[in-house]
Amino acid sequence: MSKPLMFAAIGIDHRHIYGQAQQMMDIGWDFAAWWTEGTPTTMAGFEKRFGNIKRARDRQSILQHDDIDLILIAAVPADRASLAIEAMEHGKDVMVDKPGCTTLAQLDRIKETVARTGRIWSIDFSERFEVPAVTMASRLVAEGAIGRVVQTVGLGPHRLNRNTRPDWFFQRARYGGILCDIASHQIDQFLHFTGAEDAEVAMARVANFSNPDTPELQDFGEISLRTPTASGYIRVDWYTPDALPNWGDGRLFLVGTEGTIEMRKYCEFGADARTDNLYLVNGERFEYMDARESGLPYFQNLTDDIINRTETAMTQSHAFKVTQLAIHAQILAEQTTAS
Repeated sequence: MSKPLMFAAIGIDHRHIYGQAQQMMDIGWDFAAWWTEGTPTTMAGFEKRFGNIKRARDRQSILQHDDIDLILIAAVPADRASLAIEAMEHGKDVMVDKPGCTTLAQLDRIKETVARTGRIWSIDFSERFEVPAVTMASRLVAEGAIGRVVQTVGLGPHRLNRNTRPDWFFQRARYGGILCDIASHQIDQFLHFTGAEDAEVAMARVANFSNPDTPELQDFGEISLRTPTASGYIRVDWYTPDALPNWGDGRLFLVGTEGTIEMRKYCEFGADARTDNLYLVNGERFEYMDARESGLPYFQNLTDDIINRTETAMTQSHAFKVTQLAIHAQILAEQTTAS
């Protein structure tokens, strides 16, 4: 492709747009323009980082711009499907923040649009694609360092930051529920590390244990997944204490037939600023590994996919399956709670 690659952003309601845009710029893409509805709480942070990028008068001026190849979307979760469909119908590939959508009906419409247009609908699962420790773990697993992965345990605690949250954050229909939203990260990692193309949701639960003033907020969630050859446990919550130096002590544990890997992604006790900590144990090695320089290949791989129409960053079926399982777990958990 001879012309410079260009992207635009539509919807900046979630802070993940910062990483989405910066990572694409870091590998050489031009940030052409952005548009969002109203004045989201992320506006000040976005303008601080990307103040030299023009705000489009409306999203149609972006969608009708022939030189824009990719649309980044971090709108309110319930709005992401319609924006992605609109972008694909205008001949654009899409990178959407998780969750990619919030209902099975939306997912069906996205699948139909992808099939009809041939465009790419990719989800930036930042807890895998923006974490060098996971890059290192992926390489170690591919090399056979712990044998075949038979279990994952993914922990995704988050800080609530109640005073900075917009109204939609506390509305179930708008944010999609805690499992549809943040647990999609851990579902993605379960399928990735076990090599599974599908899984059964054996158990799912959501609750609001400590925020009675906002009853539609789910502040705790858990899922059990299983396949014929592996199992997974997921816990997500909004309970991160203020003393933690980061938004959450996210961890991922991999149990293999020949060893184990633990990732302490965002912080480490006794070394507050040290991210991307990996611990490997197998028949020959018992060691800590600093994974900070392991790279983030998703963004370059997605670029190659856009140019070559390949699936090296993420298969389209994987994006669909993670989303389906997350929504299914959400529905099951709420049915169980209501009964």
